[in-house]
Amino acid sequence: MTDTPTTGRALPHPEREEIGLEAVLHALADPMRLRIVRELAAEGVELSCSDFGLPVTKSTTTHHFRVLRESGVIRQVYRGTAKMNALRRDDLDGLFPGLLDSVLAAADRQSLRLGDGAGV
Repeated sequence: MTDTPTTGRALPHPEREEIGLEAVLHALADPMRLRIVRELAAEGVELSCSDFGLPVTKSTTTHHFRVLRESGVIRQVYRGTAKMNALRRDDLDGLFPGLLDSVLAAADRQSLRLGDGAGV
């Protein structure tokens, strides 16, 4: 696991070859974490933690981002005081071709089927 160089604060991330399928699937299995990943995929750019309007406490939000980072699904870096989040699509697609696209498509279909308003 390495730290990403930042402006004084670094967060641990797994190297690409350390990312495991079980950890990725565990991270994506939670509805809030899947919502975060769907928003990152839809935007296609880095987003700060405050850009996500999750209906959970700040400490729970922090937990969800940590699980996503430690599993290798997202990369987090500090830019000033903002913690920016980016989907590690290249790494995930390289290790598990089609997995992310399949999960995102399935989540979209489920959202439409259930009419849960979680569409991104």
